[in-house]
Amino acid sequence: MIQKTPPMGWNSWNTFGEKISETTVKEAANALVSTGLKDAGYTYLVIDDTWALRERDKNGKLVPDPAKFPNGIRAVSDYVHGKGMKLGIYSCVGTMTCAQYPGSYEYEFEDAGTFAEWGVDFLKYDYCFKPAFEKGELLYRRMGLALANCGRDILFSACSWGNDDTKSWIKTTGAHMWRSTHDVMDSWESVRMRAKEQFDLQKYNGRGCFNDMDMLVVGMNGKGNVGLTPGTFVQYRTHFALWALLGSPLMIGCDIRSADSGIIDLLKNPGVIAINQDEAYCQPFLIGGFRNFAVGVDEDRFCFARFLGNGDIAIGMFNLSDEPGNLFFHLSELGLSRICGRKLVMTEVFSGEVSESRAGQYTALIDKHDCRLFRCRLERD
Repeated sequence: MIQKTPPMGWNSWNTFGEKISETTVKEAANALVSTGLKDAGYTYLVIDDTWALRERDKNGKLVPDPAKFPNGIRAVSDYVHGKGMKLGIYSCVGTMTCAQYPGSYEYEFEDAGTFAEWGVDFLKYDYCFKPAFEKGELLYRRMGLALANCGRDILFSACSWGNDDTKSWIKTTGAHMWRSTHDVMDSWESVRMRAKEQFDLQKYNGRGCFNDMDMLVVGMNGKGNVGLTPGTFVQYRTHFALWALLGSPLMIGCDIRSADSGIIDLLKNPGVIAINQDEAYCQPFLIGGFRNFAVGVDEDRFCFARFLGNGDIAIGMFNLSDEPGNLFFHLSELGLSRICGRKLVMTEVFSGEVSESRAGQYTALIDKHDCRLFRCRLERD
């Protein structure tokens, strides 16, 4: 299969961890529909680790835990498909998964066939308990071939956390998305740390094999399996905007059954989603910088730009620091020299406010932890 845009959906791990069940998956599916998130593009519903028994059956097949999934995975996939969505499942390159359930090591073709029989559409493939003598790239290639030959289109989500120089070989494996970071937890510091790891990774991003910055913690509010320090709405908005602009898959992690309307509306923002899902999928690049009393560059305050398929430009100005800051960029950094005779008409996607570049540049005061995300069109100056 070919994946033209970053996958969007919901994953069970952030909220439920090991407390996953057929009931919670069905309730999540219902919530994706009732909130309008499914119609906004969140169509994959992924069951993460701990869904299986701790031992394979006598034929070497994975067995869904009957206490959690009494009707098996096929019944769940049928339910999810009936709601107009797709089902994802979890496994691991190693002898065990991260929670010490059976991994797919040396069972790759068997497991891919099982997942296909169950109607699975997405495989998250983790990196725990890998035998030390095995090369990760070979194990991901093996599962990539197994999925490509299983008789069903299954999106391959490689989750090696960027270890073992993943970026240099991941596109050889057939993976449709690849984790470039370790886990994001529900805290501003965790989001900030993961974000700052992305500066040197954009050149390894690309259409068909998307850089996965990990699941969204938007709306976690300190609850659930990865809940630590509740984020503010502004912090969640910045987190969402940056993940979207950089083309990360957008996999919701909060409990959408109880998320408030503000969080749901944020996750459904059509302007943000349109940028994330732009099929041209041009590489994002850094522009501008931070200007206060003196010119300087600060990794907590930065601007990214990305060309869009219709000729527009997406520009994000991000202040991850703990103080307000003046951020700026020059049109020349976009390839627009003075003699081009063009200006930017900039629509901020959250507020709808429209502004213009002046004298070949744009400057804005951004509050701490905040951002501005623009969709810009070119007009004659």
